[in-house]
Parts: sequence; structure tokens; C-alpha cells
Amino acid sequence: MSDLRELYQEVVLDHNRRPRNFRRLPSPTQAAEGYNPLCGDRVSVEIELEGEVIRDIAFQGSGCAISKASASMMTAGLKGKTVGEAEEAFERFHQMLTEPRPSEEAPAAIGKLAAFAGVREFPIRIKCATLPWHTLNAALAGRAEPVSTE
Repeated sequence: MSDLRELYQEVVLDHNRRPRNFRRLPSPTQAAEGYNPLCGDRVSVEIELEGEVIRDIAFQGSGCAISKASASMMTAGLKGKTVGEAEEAFERFHQMLTEPRPSEEAPAAIGKLAAFAGVREFPIRIKCATLPWHTLNAALAGRAEPVSTE
């Protein structure tokens, strides 16, 4: 368990210091805003779809290291994937963090995002890690109202 904790800390720190895809897209086809009132995280996710493929994805916002690292890894992992693959990744990530007993395969099924399994040790931080993902879902669904973790 300490190896997982160390990996989690390294990944979060790296993606917080050097977030991938932290920018605005010139012409997004989908976008959404998200807010976590508990700790003040704010995130916007912009997507450029080409058919069903995520041609480009980016995020902006402010908040804790967990929220920023989650958004960074999410955008890095989903670029070039289909909408269906993105929705499946959301489900796996969400289940890994929220199910009382996630399956043994859950971390392996999401690759590097498995580093966030350590967030389970800090239940108050689960909303920080999932906010970018809920915002992604809102963007994919074309919902205009901001997403809130409350």
C-alpha cells in the first residue's frame, strides 16, 4: 500500500506542477464548467470532437493539486479516444474511487489513472478527483448548466 501511496503522491505532484493540456482550445465543439463548493475547485473542460473522436481536449481552472492533476491526466489519456471510450473511462475511474469494494481489475483497467486509487484513503478528496470527469461528461452531453459536486 505504501508503494501505491508514493506513486499517487508523485503523479499528483508532477501533474500539478506541469499540467498537461492546461490551455484554451481555439474552437471547441463542446465545453462545460464545474465547481466543487467544498474546497473551491473550479474547472472548465473544452473538447474538439471530430465525429465521435476527441481530436483535442483541454482544461483551465483553479483548485487543489488533486483536481488539477486529475484533469491533466484525464485530458492526456482521452485525446484521440472515442466518446464511448471516454464515457467508459469515466465509469471505471468513478467506480474505482466510489465503490465500497472496487473490483481487483478496476485499477488495471484505467492504466496510469490507477494512481488515484490512493484518493480513496481521503474520502473528502474524492470530489476533487472526480470534478474534472463530471465536467467532461457534461461537455460530452452538451449540458449548459455548470456541474457541481454537491
